[in-house]
Amino acid sequence: MADLLAPFDRAAPDRAACDRGTAVEAEAAEVGTGTDVGTGAGTDTGTDVGTGEAGDEAPAGPSRAAAGPVPGVEDAPPPPASARLPDAPPAAPAHPPRPAAHRPFVFFARPALYDDTTARPRPVAAWLRPRAAAAAACAVLGLGLIGGAVTGSWLTGESDAAGSSRSTYATAGALWHSLPVDALFPPAIKGGGAGPGGADRVWNRVAVAPDSGCAKAFDPLLRKALAPVGCQRLLRATYTDATKSHLTTVGLLFTTANADAMHALRTRFGQEGLDRRTDLMPRAYAAPGTPAAAFGDAQRATWTLSVLPDAPVVAYAVSGFADGRAVTEPEPAADAMKAGAASAPAQAGLGHDAKGIADRVERSLRKTATAAPENS
Repeated sequence: MADLLAPFDRAAPDRAACDRGTAVEAEAAEVGTGTDVGTGAGTDTGTDVGTGEAGDEAPAGPSRAAAGPVPGVEDAPPPPASARLPDAPPAAPAHPPRPAAHRPFVFFARPALYDDTTARPRPVAAWLRPRAAAAAACAVLGLGLIGGAVTGSWLTGESDAAGSSRSTYATAGALWHSLPVDALFPPAIKGGGAGPGGADRVWNRVAVAPDSGCAKAFDPLLRKALAPVGCQRLLRATYTDATKSHLTTVGLLFTTANADAMHALRTRFGQEGLDRRTDLMPRAYAAPGTPAAAFGDAQRATWTLSVLPDAPVVAYAVSGFADGRAVTEPEPAADAMKAGAASAPAQAGLGHDAKGIADRVERSLRKTATAAPENS
């Protein structure tokens, strides 16, 4: 038995040294590659190296026992401690770190759906409606005040304008006795561009009729048409052109009517065409001892008549030839002034004479009436 066990006894020190070398290699392999020591490097059977029991297959290559003992293995120092697997646990720090504070929670503002100022939450609409109503009331009140101010200003302006118009109307009605004759009927009237084809005209006064009533100044039919506005005074003057071949009588009838009555008369003359009827033609003023001595009803050739809208006055003018010739077919000045008119009065420019003198006398009267209240 001793002879049989002698080989194993000699191999025991070699196996111990082999076991220590295998343990060192296994630790190095675990540090470098992370291989599990318990499985045995390069083996599939899981044979326990420390016991030396045979597995399914023998290890390849010569065994470390056959190679003989490794000199100095028992006296080799242990390998250095691994940084990953230290030999001893780390020492506890003197002041252990405090656990990190929890991450703070973030709160977003609550939508303005409730009123938190009261003991009992209520919807925001409950206080929005009164505020909206108050704002609307303020807006309405402000607009009312502004509208009232604008309306008051407008009414005041209208009242001022109406008062000024009434003052002008009354002033114009009194000019017949307060205005000098030369202001009403200037000795000479210049008509720039008032003649046929835009030619300049100059008319000179040859006679002034004394102020009178209307009994004999108009034909019966025209007097009847003017009766609704009354007759306060009638002022007339007769002019001749620079060649003394034409005569024109201009008249201003101051009525006793108010503005409404004058407006109604103006409307009637315009709608019914009374200012274009030959049987409503005004009469001329034939002053004895003047170039207008023969200026009678038969010599009337053209005429114009206008009811003033802003004064109690009816202005008119009638023209004819200074040589006393009779005119069988008189025509309104507006027709005699038309381009291409072939009648004798139209060709002579009598329509331009009547219209030009009447317009300038009327314009002067209205200008004087408007300026009179400002100077008073």
